[in-house]
Amino acid sequence: MAATDIHPAIEAIWRIESAKLIAALGRIVRDVGLAEELAQDAFVAALKQWPESGVPENPGAWLMVTAKHRAFDHLRRNKLIESKHDELGRERDVQQKTAVADLDAMIDEDIGDDLLRLIFTACHRVLSSEARVALTLRLLGGLTTDEIARAFLLPEPTIAQRIVRAKRTLADAKVPFELPRGADRAARLESVLEVIYLIFNEGYAAKAGDDWMRPGLCEEALRLGRILAELVPKEPEVHGLVALMEIQASRSGARTGPTGEPILLLDQDRARWDQLLIRRGFAALDRAEKLGSIPGPYTLQAQIAACHARAHSAGETDWERIADTYRALAQRAPSPIVELNRAVALSMAFGPAAGLEVVDALTSEPSLRSYHLLPSVRGDLLSKLGRLDEARAEFERAASLTRNARERNLLIERAARCANGSPEEHA
Repeated sequence: MAATDIHPAIEAIWRIESAKLIAALGRIVRDVGLAEELAQDAFVAALKQWPESGVPENPGAWLMVTAKHRAFDHLRRNKLIESKHDELGRERDVQQKTAVADLDAMIDEDIGDDLLRLIFTACHRVLSSEARVALTLRLLGGLTTDEIARAFLLPEPTIAQRIVRAKRTLADAKVPFELPRGADRAARLESVLEVIYLIFNEGYAAKAGDDWMRPGLCEEALRLGRILAELVPKEPEVHGLVALMEIQASRSGARTGPTGEPILLLDQDRARWDQLLIRRGFAALDRAEKLGSIPGPYTLQAQIAACHARAHSAGETDWERIADTYRALAQRAPSPIVELNRAVALSMAFGPAAGLEVVDALTSEPSLRSYHLLPSVRGDLLSKLGRLDEARAEFERAASLTRNARERNLLIERAARCANGSPEEHA
């Protein structure tokens, strides 16, 4: 490999191997912040050595051995495991003489549990949701601070501070690097799923900026979800979340026009939906339904997404079934946003007046006061009822609340059409 190609190759290898490195090191040093530093030390060593020696036949093994050597050296220096000093010394000598085939076995040993430990630690509820997202993308996604900052349209120092504080919080709270058990495991898993879906949603419908979507975040969330599904294959809600993301991601190619403008669900060319992702989503949904007798919130949302995916056209959508599923979701996980989505389904199944009745009941909900989709949905229903002046005011309010430029333009256009007496047929 030419010297000019080495650095991009090393960076690609780092993206692939970093989570496994940090996870294995975390088990040794019991501190994810220190584990990341040691993994990065190994990465720096590769940047120095590989341009001269070439990329090893098994670069992951090389990085793992180098990182573990640094971990053992750190532990010796800090006298944290004096009683195991001789044992660790022998392990180091053995590692230095181990063939690549043996190194493969060493890397794979307990790596699944190690990755799970890292996922549960990075997503611990002792951290804010913003900190959990940033730390997960850093430790499990291998993204740089700059990449995370650009993905969320935030200053790099802001993201750097979140990550530093998150590591310090975990250390100060003495969060153990372990696999939780019993009720604690269920609560921790819920947090992990929440973080992955937050990452996906930010990519699927960006809250701010000039782009309607950020596909890189969707892809990263899908990757994390698929990894988690392999690590905990008997957890139905993990497969439910994967199904939901696969099916939603299948629409990505149809969600924007030639200049990046948003195309809403009912206006999309369904021939552009990715059938491979839909099939993967259906398979994951089938696993979730077979594993769980009572579907959880992610599985229910995946069932709704599957209803859309099964319809060859907008007119074939089974809106009554979707409304019923939203009712079940509202009982399982009550939320004003779920009620807002149920209102849309009711309007499609039984007419705009049925949906507007539910929406009007939500207008006094404090948590939706700054939520732009409430006036957006209300404006759509009012326009369908011919109440164009009221609809225009709602679209204008929604435009003032959103921070996404593409969405703002769409809402302003809809307000203008109402002002001109020509609302579109549907949202």
